[in-house]
Amino acid sequence: MARLSVLGISGGVNTPSRTTAVVNALVKAVALRVPADTGLIEITEAAPSLFAGLSRGALGASGEAIIQRVENADLLVVGTPVYRASYTGALKHLFDLVDYRALTGKTVLLAATGGSPYHGLMLEHQLRPLFGFFGAVTVPTGVYGAPDDFIEGEIAGAAIIERISRAATEAVSLLNSSHANDAVATRVG
Repeated sequence: MARLSVLGISGGVNTPSRTTAVVNALVKAVALRVPADTGLIEITEAAPSLFAGLSRGALGASGEAIIQRVENADLLVVGTPVYRASYTGALKHLFDLVDYRALTGKTVLLAATGGSPYHGLMLEHQLRPLFGFFGAVTVPTGVYGAPDDFIEGEIAGAAIIERISRAATEAVSLLNSSHANDAVATRVG
């Protein structure tokens, strides 16, 4: 199999970020299972380029490059802190700039972090519908991290570590299935 492009996107607006720790762990877990070129977009660093314009046409070259990285990745690992029962506005702005057709059929692994275990359903009620709009294929297992899953900003909980492993395995399975279907369609079409 050719090397895949796996891009992590952390919607966290603080540094250091538990969200970034989870996104990085997921990207690494996928890369252990399949040959991949990996990358990370942190909203805290990308914000000046992305907020240079309210529409894609108003972005400069650096903002456009970020959007193209998102659109061209084989797998997106998207994480956000829970903010007012949803994802951050900065992450929303990024996806407002992505072409609505660009993620059709792409695999997306979802992650979030929050201040209590009670916000975990945000993955199902906010993030999954966002990527449903794009026609993306979301990995069945999402990863949610609560404060007890971390020690000094590092992932430490056994349950979250197991979820990261399961989600990465599911993502690779979906990627393999997707690429097999693409290869058949190319031979047939």
